[in-house]
Amino acid sequence: MGTLISLLVLSFLIFFHELGHFLVARFFGVKVEVFSIGFGKKLYTKVYNGTEYAISMIPLGGYVQMKGQDDSDPTKKSDDTDSYNVKKPWQRIFILLAGPFANFLLAFFLYIAVGYIGVNKFAPIIGQVSKDSPALLSGLKSLDKIISINDIKIKTWDELSKKIKTSQNALKFEVLRGGKIISINVIPKIHTYKNMFGEVMQKKMVGISPEGKTITIKYGLLQSIPFALEETKNATTMIVKSLQKLVEGVVPAKEMGGIVSIVQVTAKASAIGIVALFGLTALISVNLGVLNLLPIPALDGGHIMFNLYEMITKKAPSEKVLYYLTLAGWIFLLSLMAFTIFNDIYRIAGGE
Repeated sequence: MGTLISLLVLSFLIFFHELGHFLVARFFGVKVEVFSIGFGKKLYTKVYNGTEYAISMIPLGGYVQMKGQDDSDPTKKSDDTDSYNVKKPWQRIFILLAGPFANFLLAFFLYIAVGYIGVNKFAPIIGQVSKDSPALLSGLKSLDKIISINDIKIKTWDELSKKIKTSQNALKFEVLRGGKIISINVIPKIHTYKNMFGEVMQKKMVGISPEGKTITIKYGLLQSIPFALEETKNATTMIVKSLQKLVEGVVPAKEMGGIVSIVQVTAKASAIGIVALFGLTALISVNLGVLNLLPIPALDGGHIMFNLYEMITKKAPSEKVLYYLTLAGWIFLLSLMAFTIFNDIYRIAGGE
């Protein structure tokens, strides 16, 4: 069941991405010849309003085939007014941007749903107090519940961490201890820690960790909007930084996962509940949006690069150069896919 849900999630994300291309292409008067979910042999087709809608055998992607645009042969063009290649470069760029934008928009709506349903967060209750830490020296104790910092109410551990991280001076903690509210001043100090990439970083800390109790925070519909914007921004930043660290070699290539990992993680999320599934789906959607914007020929970002070249130089790229760059892009992407699948299988087999 989990695998089926994973495939449905992937298909939905691909559909939404291609729908973005489709709608903006139609807006600019471009004829869409094929709208396919999946690659390979077409299992189901239906022609409506001049477009062939298809579900294809391999559910690892999808495509919108526009008149005058063919990734398998970028030299194929049409001089008809409803052709993609006769449109102005800025119009083509909007069509190309529409797919990734649809992924970001979908993630935003999913995060709104997550916020409205309810998000589990750590309660602001102290679990452990580190030895010789500012918290210990100031008198903070295990099981103290943080009520406010500098007279600003604290609802979650995330809010507590943010206040400490951005502090400039001493912080006035109001804590609930034994049924009484106690005021304690704490001066944060800069400490080193390792981030998710294993890099040594510095930030202000007081030396406390959460007790582990979780609370459900529910946002109203309007309050869910800033929450969704923040989560979408955080997801985008995390993915961009991950790609940067991968290129820099901070994250080893063996850590890269492919379709098998996505299916496994999505299946686990679906077993946990709808909030976990929506959150992970939003993260994957942002991932698709960011990856498709990379300037790799055969991806949206590569096509955007070609159109920017045409806008700047006032001439289209050489058909020969365009063909070989697109071919190289497909070879790179297929090789990357094969590599990530190998990584997935190696991990499943017990490799390190």
